[in-house]
Amino acid sequence: MSKFFLTTAIDYSNGDPHLGHALEKIGADAIARYRRLRGDQVHFLMGMDENSQSVIPMAEKHQITPQAWVDQLGNRFADYWHRLGCSHDDWIRTTETRHVDAVLDLLRRIGERNPDHIYMADYEGLYCTGCEDFKTESQVVDGKCGEHPTLALVPTKERNHFFRLTAYRDRILEMITSGELRVEPEIRRNEVLRLLEAGLQDTSISRSRLAWGIPFPGSPGHTIYVWFDALINYLAATGFPAPGYQRLWPADLHVVGKGITRFHCVLWPAMCLAAGIEPPRMVWAHGYVQWLGAKMSKTAGTAVNLDEAIKRHGPDALRYFLMREVGFEADGDFTWERFDARYTADLADGLGNLVARSIAMIEKYRDGIVPRGDPTDLDRAARETHLPIYTAAMDRLDLRGATEAVTAMVAAADLYIAKTAPWALAKAHDDARLDEVLAALARTLYRLAVLTSPFLPGKAAVIWAALGQPEGFTPAAWDGLQTAPASAVAVRRPAILFPKPPTPK
Repeated sequence: MSKFFLTTAIDYSNGDPHLGHALEKIGADAIARYRRLRGDQVHFLMGMDENSQSVIPMAEKHQITPQAWVDQLGNRFADYWHRLGCSHDDWIRTTETRHVDAVLDLLRRIGERNPDHIYMADYEGLYCTGCEDFKTESQVVDGKCGEHPTLALVPTKERNHFFRLTAYRDRILEMITSGELRVEPEIRRNEVLRLLEAGLQDTSISRSRLAWGIPFPGSPGHTIYVWFDALINYLAATGFPAPGYQRLWPADLHVVGKGITRFHCVLWPAMCLAAGIEPPRMVWAHGYVQWLGAKMSKTAGTAVNLDEAIKRHGPDALRYFLMREVGFEADGDFTWERFDARYTADLADGLGNLVARSIAMIEKYRDGIVPRGDPTDLDRAARETHLPIYTAAMDRLDLRGATEAVTAMVAAADLYIAKTAPWALAKAHDDARLDEVLAALARTLYRLAVLTSPFLPGKAAVIWAALGQPEGFTPAAWDGLQTAPASAVAVRRPAILFPKPPTPK
């Protein structure tokens, strides 16, 4: 059993989560569930970024303290991820003592190992309050930040503490090109490589005159810059700086949005190197959920209400739609019409219908006991085609490709039923052939329950229980995919898995 430490980006405490946040958390959760199926010792981390300067105006707007504001937002985010079935093992908030201690210790280690790599200097430039970052000329489009085009850039001049990021450019470039630090998918790796090849600038790691944040040691009036602070959450969650943090560190996979690759693939590895700590092993940068061609954004006001999206067809349906329709690599559009169509075609008329009719036939023709039967063409297609495609897709984090393999297996089963016509076999009293068909369908449902469990954890568990399986989705369930041991067990048809909404009159 190998360690697999997986993280998502931590979210700003400046408003409710939207579909863009949900895409990332659901995708990471699907990866975590898959790795557990494969026998890895998964530690899955999520959390909140609470030292943002955006906390101050939001707290003032709601006439509460900053701490009360982040407590409120932290609870709301945690509740949404619980509703969506996220199986994280830890929830970290950057206002926690364990995080503050880790930030201060990492800063101390950098100062001791490389004392000239933290220094004071003046900085003047355009500041994006949405990114909480100074913008270079290449990051400005028509006078605005490319990530937050609705916000005006603020001309800012400050005397700050700086981190000598330029000293680590060559080493990070070598790490990425050699694969020591994997940056995926390829399009994001190429973007990071171009950034490194163009040259870096030293980066400010403090802010002055802010009343909220972690005080910069030995520098009254300065707080630690939120991006320097926030990245350290991944390390803080391991127990760092206490001995034994290497049980989890380095992180095996950081899952982040494509807009923050510069921080995770350049600044964060440099911070680790400067402190004498092993950098993370891999960063996966997913695309955005779009609405009418624009990025989902609280700032821009294009956020589909997440509560409404969950309630429309249930949490599992939203999880499936985001992975199947949007995917985990490029940008993808969300529309209510596409959500409804995919729900109906793939889930209600697809997987749900297959489960209902297969178990109904076992109940009708064999009193609910799965008969024994030799492997069929349906089994061979699963073993030789669908399972290898699914596994390869999940291993390369192609979550859309994995869901496509699932829908292909459902379609193959539907075609198998149409060709074998179990009702005709029963009428002809061809018991041996009928046993073979019903056993093959039960094995298919076993496989589908296991393969959909990373995406549809709630509904997959219902299918699993309907098949009379005694345990949850353990590595033993994965190991059973080849033979799918489902014979001689009692099955019971569940309630409708994916109810269709009533047709308007």
